Amino acid sequence: MTLSHTVTRGTRGRARLLGALALALAVAVSGCAKSEDSGSGGSSTGTATAAPTGGDTGSAAGAAGATAGSDGAAAGSEGAAAGSGADSMAPSASGGDSSAAGGAAGGSQVVQGGDQGPTCTIEQYGLKPFDLKGATVGFSQSEKEDNPFRIAETASIKAEAAKLGIKLEATNAQTDLNKQISDIQDLLNKGVKLLIVAPLNSDGLEPAFQAAKDKGVPIITVDRKVNMGACQDYVSFLGSNFVEQGKRAADQMIEATGGKGKVAILLGAAGNNVTDDRTKGFVDQVKSKAPDLQIVAQQSGDFARDKGQQVTEQLIQSQPDLNGIYAENDEMGIGAVNALEAAGKKPGDAVKIVSVDGTRNAVQLIVDGKYNAVIESNPRFGPLAFQTAMAFAEGKPVGQNIVISDTEYTEANAKQKLAGAY
Repeated sequence: MTLSHTVTRGTRGRARLLGALALALAVAVSGCAKSEDSGSGGSSTGTATAAPTGGDTGSAAGAAGATAGSDGAAAGSEGAAAGSGADSMAPSASGGDSSAAGGAAGGSQVVQGGDQGPTCTIEQYGLKPFDLKGATVGFSQSEKEDNPFRIAETASIKAEAAKLGIKLEATNAQTDLNKQISDIQDLLNKGVKLLIVAPLNSDGLEPAFQAAKDKGVPIITVDRKVNMGACQDYVSFLGSNFVEQGKRAADQMIEATGGKGKVAILLGAAGNNVTDDRTKGFVDQVKSKAPDLQIVAQQSGDFARDKGQQVTEQLIQSQPDLNGIYAENDEMGIGAVNALEAAGKKPGDAVKIVSVDGTRNAVQLIVDGKYNAVIESNPRFGPLAFQTAMAFAEGKPVGQNIVISDTEYTEANAKQKLAGAY
């Protein structure tokens, strides 16, 4: 809380008195904030967090079912103003999502409202409660940090650990599954008590997860799901509803094209649920809502800008009358823009572009008229991951499948919401 007051010239005594009153009021407010469950709060880094509730809320997040605030450090790595705590929109006490836009302003993560399914406790997991702040936490990043999503995700995890005073050991698998397995084993050998893992693939990490289980180290997964058992092989998944992202992208493409014409899909990397689900959502929605909109090609761009550009160059030759491109991440979408411009076509006009992520570069292209829409996939997992981890370590129930609510950027709001992009 900020207490503002005006001190006129020549009234030093009054200034001292007002200063003392301000200090007393600030201390009183601080004490109240510590004793209550705050909806959101700000810090000098722009991080806004909500304190876990004391009991089981019955929501997917359980005791950690509060808004995970925007991570200023995460957005800062991309030169973006992630937004202050004042911009965050917290779920209501009943678990409802107070964000009318379907996500949070200012880059914060919001847990979706309503009952999200079963919870998990540390006792169910076969372990005993422990003090997370006195432990070392390991973070296994999956991909090279050469795209805004991974940069923001890692920065968010590191910033929240530093804020909480928790020692963090971080690794990067450099988009190599075998390296991620060995990275997790290395973290276990260093004595971490809990792991946060951003899986490279949905399958293949079983040996690493089993090694963690054998050592009694719980795992929280973020961003991508693994095909293993929640509250058995890992505690919880934190991430978006990727099928819903695909459906929302289809809705934007249908609106942009009028529901007619030919579109192509730039697929993400194979072997993970993000690609599969974003594809399914888009294809099913187009078939259901716009049967006159033909999906004429589906080719992988591996979530990479250069590959997205190469595939689009091929599509321009094979499908010269293409009306739209759905890219399953922003980097591929930006690659498509580059290819279209090089071919003398107008992206966002002659060929509509819709993608998923919410990077500042893609949202800026909407503002510039070269892009049509972006469905957000928020990477700022730090606050929510540590809220969930701390609640779990304390013995409180946490959701096995904690789904965040994502916003979207369109031609109508991109300029206004640009600061919330990462």
